[in-house]
Amino acid sequence: MTKINIFSGFLGAGKTTLIRKLIAEAYQEEKLVLIENEFGEIAIDGGFLKDAGVEITEMNSGCICCTLVGDFTKALKKVMADYNPDRIIIEPSGVGKLSDVAKAVSGVEGAEIGAKVTVVDAGKCRMYMRNFGEFFNDQVENADLIVMSRTDTASAEKILAATELLKGLNHHAGLITTPWDKLSGRQIAEAMDENGLKAEMERLAHEHHHEHEHEEHEHHHHEHDENCSCGCHDHDHEHEHHHEHEHEDHEHHHHEHDENCSCGCHDHDHDHEHHHHHADEIFTSWGMETPRKFSEEELRRLLSALGDEERFGAVLRAKGIVDASDGDWIYFDYVPGESDIRRGAAAVTGRFCVIGSKLKEQALKELFNIE
Repeated sequence: MTKINIFSGFLGAGKTTLIRKLIAEAYQEEKLVLIENEFGEIAIDGGFLKDAGVEITEMNSGCICCTLVGDFTKALKKVMADYNPDRIIIEPSGVGKLSDVAKAVSGVEGAEIGAKVTVVDAGKCRMYMRNFGEFFNDQVENADLIVMSRTDTASAEKILAATELLKGLNHHAGLITTPWDKLSGRQIAEAMDENGLKAEMERLAHEHHHEHEHEEHEHHHHEHDENCSCGCHDHDHEHEHHHEHEHEDHEHHHHEHDENCSCGCHDHDHDHEHHHHHADEIFTSWGMETPRKFSEEELRRLLSALGDEERFGAVLRAKGIVDASDGDWIYFDYVPGESDIRRGAAAVTGRFCVIGSKLKEQALKELFNIE
C-alpha cells in the first residue's frame, strides 16, 4: 500500500520548502516519489528537489485539477506500478483546487490517502481570500491540516487574524502556527498523520450516519395509491417543484465571465457555490529560457518593479534560475511585497516563470530585456 500526501497552497506559500524539510527530517528512510504540477510552460521547482534523490514527474501542459484530472490519475497509477514507492508526495500548482486533486486521487486502487495539507502565508491570507477566494478557499476548506508559513516574520495581529479567517473556513482541520525552524520535520509529519486519521474517522462516521438514515427511511416507507391521504404525494410534488424553481433560478442567474466582468465573482463575499472557473480562465503565466546573465543588483531591481500592477498586471509569483554575471548561478523567488535571492548549482540553461492575473507579457519582456 502506497501512502499519498497532497501538499496544496496558494502561489508562493512555501509548499516546496515544507516538502524539502519533511524529506530531510521525516522521510529519510522511505522510497519517495514527488509528482508536481507547474502552472505555466517553464518548470522551476523540480530543480530544487532533484538533489534530495526524489524522482520528479513534471506535468506542465495545464493545471492538474483542471485539464489533467484524467491524465493525472493514469500517471499516478503508472508511478505506483513503475516505482512501487512507500510514499507519493503530490504538489499541485499553487492555483489548483485541492478538491479536484483529492477527487482524482481517491479512485486509485492500492493507494492510502494520508493528510491533505494546505500551506498558507500568514501575512497574505486575507488578501488572497478576498481577491482569489474561489481557489484559495477551496484549498483551505478541503485540508486536513493547515500549516501557516512566515509566522516568524508576520505580526502577532496578522497571525491571529489569519487564524480566525482560516478557522471560519474550516474548523475541522488541524492548524500549525509555530515557525518551522522551531519544529522538526518529524513533528509536522506526526501532526499530518494525526489529522489525516481524524479526517478518515469523521468521514467513516459520516458515511455510517447516512447509511443508518437510509435504513430508517426504507423501514418507514409504505405503498401509496391514488386514495392515500398521508400527504406524501403533496410533499413530493412540493419538493420537485422547489427543485425545479431552484434550477430555473440558477439558470437565470448564470452568465459568462470575461475580463471586464464586474459581477464580483472574485469577491470572497460572493456566493461560493457560484464559482466554477478553471485556473487558466483566471490566471496566466509567462516564462522563458534564456542564456542571458543577470547581476544580483539587477534582479533585485526587476523583482521590485513587479509590484507595479498597472504596468505588468497582477504578478502573484515569480521564480527562476539564471546565470549570474559573476560566474555563479542565482535562484530567485518573488511574491507580492517580498523577494528572495540566493546562490545555487548551475542549470542547463537559465529559466524563469511569472504567474499572475491579466499579465502584460510585452511589458514583462521589456523589463527582463528578453527578445
